[in-house]
Amino acid sequence: MRVTGVIQAGGRSTRMGGQPKALLEVGGRRIIERVRDAVAPVVGELLLVTNTPDLYAFLGLPMVADVYPDHGSLGGIYSGLTAAPGEAAFTVACDMPFLHPEVVRLVVARAGTADVVIPRVGGQLETLHAVYAKSCLPHIEALLAERRFKIAGFFNQVRVAEVPESEIARHRDPALVFMNVNTPEELARARALAVDLG
Repeated sequence: MRVTGVIQAGGRSTRMGGQPKALLEVGGRRIIERVRDAVAPVVGELLLVTNTPDLYAFLGLPMVADVYPDHGSLGGIYSGLTAAPGEAAFTVACDMPFLHPEVVRLVVARAGTADVVIPRVGGQLETLHAVYAKSCLPHIEALLAERRFKIAGFFNQVRVAEVPESEIARHRDPALVFMNVNTPEELARARALAVDLG
């Protein structure tokens, strides 16, 4: 199955004072560059969902705007999946500095076994580190039309395969893999961690 990598960079970074968090540096590289470098080796192609393409032109990636602006991460997933040339999209947030290519590979390798392939860590599904098949589009569109933005809101209508925490932990601490940088405090912590992790 052909899987397109989709990086979600449509958020407003309100908790970071409006500064685009994807462009902040951790360990000498912008966070979005770290995301790109973790995902690119695993997928055939990459695209970016953003409403501010000028900010990300330096990446040299194809970019698409939100089909439904201000419809949250679910709207971003819909936009990326609609634009993806592949039959499925590995969708990931732009603010995760410690993604690991082998964890991406774990998820992508199971594309085709279900409509959604998603890690579960503790009690939480990692909805922005997951593969979504094109078969999800009508279900997502129905939620968006009702202005219901919970990503897992359509999971009961499709086949979902979960990747267990134990498999992820073989490659890197799941708390690091799925760490988001949303606040200045989280940015400081990520920069401190990057000194040891690289």
